[in-house]
Amino acid sequence: MNTKYIDLINQTFDFPQEEFILEKDHLRFHDIDLNKLVETYGTPLKFTFLPKISDNINKSKAWFENAIKKHNYNGNYNYCYCTKSSHFKHVLNEALKNDIHIETSSAFDIDIVENLKEEGKINNNTFIISNGFKRAQYVTNIARLINSGHQNCIPIIDNYEEIDLLSNEIQGNYNIGIRIAAEEEPKFEFYTSRLGIGYKNIVPFYKKQIKDNPKVQLKMLHFFINTGIRDNAYYWNELLKCLKVYTSLKKICPSLNSLNIGGGFPIKNSLAFDFDYEYIIDEIINQIKLTCEEEGVDVPNIFTEFGSFTVGESGGAIYEVLYQKQQNDREKWNMINSSFITTLPDTWAINKRFIMLPINRWNDSYERVLLGGLTCDSDDYYNSEQHMNAIYLPKYHKEKPLYIGFFNTGAYQETIGGYGGLQHCLIPAPKHIIIDKDEHGIITTRLFKEQQKSEELLKILGYDKKPNENIFQNSNIEFQLAHKLNGN
Repeated sequence: MNTKYIDLINQTFDFPQEEFILEKDHLRFHDIDLNKLVETYGTPLKFTFLPKISDNINKSKAWFENAIKKHNYNGNYNYCYCTKSSHFKHVLNEALKNDIHIETSSAFDIDIVENLKEEGKINNNTFIISNGFKRAQYVTNIARLINSGHQNCIPIIDNYEEIDLLSNEIQGNYNIGIRIAAEEEPKFEFYTSRLGIGYKNIVPFYKKQIKDNPKVQLKMLHFFINTGIRDNAYYWNELLKCLKVYTSLKKICPSLNSLNIGGGFPIKNSLAFDFDYEYIIDEIINQIKLTCEEEGVDVPNIFTEFGSFTVGESGGAIYEVLYQKQQNDREKWNMINSSFITTLPDTWAINKRFIMLPINRWNDSYERVLLGGLTCDSDDYYNSEQHMNAIYLPKYHKEKPLYIGFFNTGAYQETIGGYGGLQHCLIPAPKHIIIDKDEHGIITTRLFKEQQKSEELLKILGYDKKPNENIFQNSNIEFQLAHKLNGN
């Protein structure tokens, strides 16, 4: 009788898979001994497997190069990393090993860019694609970068005022792009993205503000839809609408030579995940070429801004099941030693699902459970997998520890969760482990950050200040105010 957890997985999926194999009853991920990782560092923990970042970048570059060669496409491909998916230095360092470019979203991204330039990780040939709504500090920082000689910094215009704002601070000529405000799927609560300029307004906008502006040169059209790149009628229809705008602009704007199709490649969120990246890329290149040929214009260089695809599949989180609560005849709650709201906030905020598998005890019998976090919030739970309406795990035994892993969690979770800051119910952020390979291909691990301590949280909350320090600070403020009021 097939009652073991391994039997359940074998009956439901093709297993093992590229990144998951079983060694006895212990799970390995990209050949990382997860059981040993738990024994060495304890739980809860999060980890980043750096080689997977380079692996995904090079896969994408190969797929685009093959499609370009197959269709005799007369443009080149530029891979940009979307920094907002993970700003960590170890992530950027790994990504930049692969001759890529950077997409930024806010003012402080430019500070990171300048830091990377100082360290020689990037140079003036690196494209810096600056997206987002630009005001004050972001405009100032972009201008500072361009004024320092980084002409390959291309601000993507998001609204009608940004060219004037940028021109006031940029000393010489500069290049720009325009973002299309794509129309969203019918199921959305709004019709048009808040980002960018509407399809029908882009050519008039070019004629009014850019065509006769000697300081500004349009180089790029930017296209991205909220649901990302998918093989469905909606995506292909929006791409064709974008290409009509591109060809119309190209006919009156010779300097336009690049099309940025944004990010949005999905990443694996289930053992049943199936997405034909090669086909999608091949068809994108094909559609761009066909449309440009029909309209008699040169094909553009292609830019992408992959964030989740770059870093998502490098990350994971491991928890221990602390206790099981039988709440009624049917529901068993396995309580983990952390919080989903704080460590995997997308599970709570947008009902996102990650691959979830036990780390050990695959040869034990299994049961249906719900997973609960440590906070007192009723929403701190994870109740189903995308491929089924329940979670199944090896049966809980008080004397037999059970560890569970969530995989492909490397994008957005730290920044959305407020890394290094306050956590809901003051549940501490878990330790973070960096996993790499040395020059001999041997897997190495190092502790990047210890689990948060109460002292860190108390300091943020203001509880670590001594009374005398508070009195001195308040007195000093009062003295400064009095000084100003007296005109001194």
